[in-house]
Amino acid sequence: MEKQPRSICIIGAGIAGLTAAALLSKNGYAVTLYEKQPILGGRALSLNGSTLTHEDYKNILTSYKCYLSDSIPDINTIFSNNLLKGYVIDLGYHAIGGGVLSNLNEVLKEFDDHVDILESYVGFIHNSGYSFPFLSRMDKIKILPNILRLLFASEKTLKRLDTVSITETIKRYGKRKMKLILEVFSRSITTVNNLDRISTGEMFRAQRNLYRGSKPVGYPKKGLQVIHEKLSEIIKNQGGSIHLHTPIEKIIIEKGSIKGVQINGQIQYYDIVISSILPQDLFTICDERQFPTDFVQTYKSLTATGSLCGYYSLNHIPEELIGKTFHFLERNCGVDGNDAVGMIDFMAAHPSSQLSPKGTFLVQSYIICTPKEAEDKQMMNNLRKILDRNLSQIIPDYKRSLNWALYPAVWHLDGVAKTIDNQKPSIITPIKNLYVIGDGVKAMGIGFNCALNSARVLSEILQQDKQ
Repeated sequence: MEKQPRSICIIGAGIAGLTAAALLSKNGYAVTLYEKQPILGGRALSLNGSTLTHEDYKNILTSYKCYLSDSIPDINTIFSNNLLKGYVIDLGYHAIGGGVLSNLNEVLKEFDDHVDILESYVGFIHNSGYSFPFLSRMDKIKILPNILRLLFASEKTLKRLDTVSITETIKRYGKRKMKLILEVFSRSITTVNNLDRISTGEMFRAQRNLYRGSKPVGYPKKGLQVIHEKLSEIIKNQGGSIHLHTPIEKIIIEKGSIKGVQINGQIQYYDIVISSILPQDLFTICDERQFPTDFVQTYKSLTATGSLCGYYSLNHIPEELIGKTFHFLERNCGVDGNDAVGMIDFMAAHPSSQLSPKGTFLVQSYIICTPKEAEDKQMMNNLRKILDRNLSQIIPDYKRSLNWALYPAVWHLDGVAKTIDNQKPSIITPIKNLYVIGDGVKAMGIGFNCALNSARVLSEILQQDKQ
């Protein structure tokens, strides 16, 4: 008799869940993917402005721990006048590290597919305008030895640096432009402003993953939904199934081992259960008494990252800006860590992005904050002014061509902040055949890449178990 494939339940159809479902279906598992929302994508979500209603937008933001802190004009006017028609807007800012050589296309290559990605080097906004790229040729000559020493350090060296903060690293290496590099890129890579919390080892592991022969920042043409559509099609073609609007009520555990899940009051039996929800939320669908006490305490103590995003629709953008991305560093703005890093991104403004109607341009931006700060409306008002001011540093008269602007605040941008005091947990849990994936667990990269790579690591773990 032919042996039946092992059955797998995956909870959550974000990038981690979709990637895991695609890879595991290919590897011969019987995969069923459940998503409580009516749409694919998780927190890396693109929304179709042509079909989006005001009520839908409010509900989606609330579901993903976001809210609209401000808009121009007011949000009722935006929807009543159908101003979002023809636009694709994200839930929160999600660039893809690594450009065309991203981890995403490494996965899709296994299925003879790929996503067309816009990519950019990074410039820097300063008081007198901007510089592009961030480093001049002379800068690179002066600081290249120190950068290479850190970027290509051995894993033994990086492990030693895991408990060394960027603050300490700046004291050692941070002279002139090198100081600015460490201040800006450590924050933008980790989505954390407080340099005392950022691990030097983890930061350089993540940064090394971005510099592999392509430009460091990318964004998919037609938006993030293209990725979800491709992966969902792959899953179905491999024999897997996806169930939207189907929340998992409970993960069933007996004697330290997975039995299945509860859906609509009924138990569905599975050999393996994979959760891609936030690790902090695991015990909303798991009996914590089944786990060791220290494991529960660690999960419950995990903290996320936050940001204020800004989306601007403009009728005109100087041609030399289109397709480029710029960092900025705002000093003494009252956030945790005192200074805040953000980004003004013109990749989405490129006509080939197809994210806005012909003759208009979409600009994406964000500024880093903590989850607690993201819930503070006065802080969000201050950070909104910083976003606007930095955009005006590049385009002084941008308000003349502004159609609308949205400022969603997100307090779970990355599921778990990758910091010295907030170590991401392992994919493997103490419960047999229960695994956790997503940007909240320990895997290479930050945000989107961390989520995707966690699914790749899990696929390797399960393949080894098969053997």
